[in-house]
Amino acid sequence: MPTNIVVPSLGESITEATLLRWLKNEGDYVASEEPVAELETDKANVDIPSSAAGVLRQAKKPGDTVKVGETIAQVEEGAKPAAPSGGAAASSTPAKPIPSAIPASGTHPTESRASAKVEDLRPSVRRLVEENKLDPAAITPTGPGARIIKEDVVRHLDEQKQSNGKGTTTAPPPASAGLVTSVTSSPTKPPTTAPATEGFDAHGVKRVPMSKIRKRIAERLVQAQQTAAILTTFNEVDLSAIMALRAKYKDKFNETYGVSLGFMSFFAKAAVLALREFPRVNAFIDGDDVVYHNYVNLGIAVSTERGLTVPVLQHAESMSFAKIETEIKRLATAARDGKLGLQELSGATFTITNGGVFGSLLSTPILSPPESGILGMHAIKDRPMAVNGKVEIRPMMFVALSYDHRVVDGRESVSFLVRLKDALEDPARLMLEI
Repeated sequence: MPTNIVVPSLGESITEATLLRWLKNEGDYVASEEPVAELETDKANVDIPSSAAGVLRQAKKPGDTVKVGETIAQVEEGAKPAAPSGGAAASSTPAKPIPSAIPASGTHPTESRASAKVEDLRPSVRRLVEENKLDPAAITPTGPGARIIKEDVVRHLDEQKQSNGKGTTTAPPPASAGLVTSVTSSPTKPPTTAPATEGFDAHGVKRVPMSKIRKRIAERLVQAQQTAAILTTFNEVDLSAIMALRAKYKDKFNETYGVSLGFMSFFAKAAVLALREFPRVNAFIDGDDVVYHNYVNLGIAVSTERGLTVPVLQHAESMSFAKIETEIKRLATAARDGKLGLQELSGATFTITNGGVFGSLLSTPILSPPESGILGMHAIKDRPMAVNGKVEIRPMMFVALSYDHRVVDGRESVSFLVRLKDALEDPARLMLEI
């Protein structure tokens, strides 16, 4: 008897999703719990596992809107995939070629599994393989069920670099890059320019449906401006002490914790200290009540190809510098691959966004409802500053706090930024949490 594969509960307030793509083909044999489809919700992409082992029978097409609890496929338990008539050698339909030099014969059994089809790889893995023109058969798999995972591809690229003594070197992030940094050592695919007429009609117009996540972003931005009394206050921070600290200890920090020491951990720690003193910035309005929190779930805005995503560091107040940096790296990777879990996108009480990674010098960030505060970081620029009666060149950053004036007064918002500034300009206070 066939077993249904249904759309699982996708989190609070999410009732439907879009079937983005099938990860397994019609008639493929799938193992129990093996991902077979990818759904797009208004918060994240979600892999749907098979509910049993057997042959997959698809009931929906990519692009279809599906509801929670709806059947998208069935699995024929005990069935085996149909063998091509006349055997593999006599197949009249050749397999889709893989864009790499895969031997036509004499392939080891384990290699034939790895080199089956590029389409069978997970989306993030497939993208890396295709961008770098790799032979999947040459990559040693370590994932569940002997599948190739992203770490296998990254390791393979590193081995290639070491063996030939050359390759693309990932440049270190600029001084302003405290939010999203490079998380893989894979070479960057050179940008391609699509023909100017591709997809446009005779009048030079093209319509592209908005993705669910883009529509959700648009709704929330409009909601924020219609429901909150948004005001922004500014200050500037001298980052000399932090940059000196990073230069002195970054190598030892990386050696000890296996992650780079970026700027975000300093700003996260400073924000936690300031929120502790000004709890209204970490609160929000619910009806006629102000809801306070004795914890900080810190949203970190990440720009992806699909739009702005805000993964959440749960209980950032209890995290060390290393834990913050590790989580940011993990969440940024998952965000770019569209693989954030729904629980990783929920519950933020305060958000930090960094326009400095794109060169922004000053901006007014928009609140993410129902939060009452969002901190904007910007580009670090050397500027002449008056220090103890003398002019010195210092690395300066403008910071902006947008806040809901219904909850936060002007005095609190200005004092919050001053507290943040004091902590960042004297990092010892962050270590001592004073």
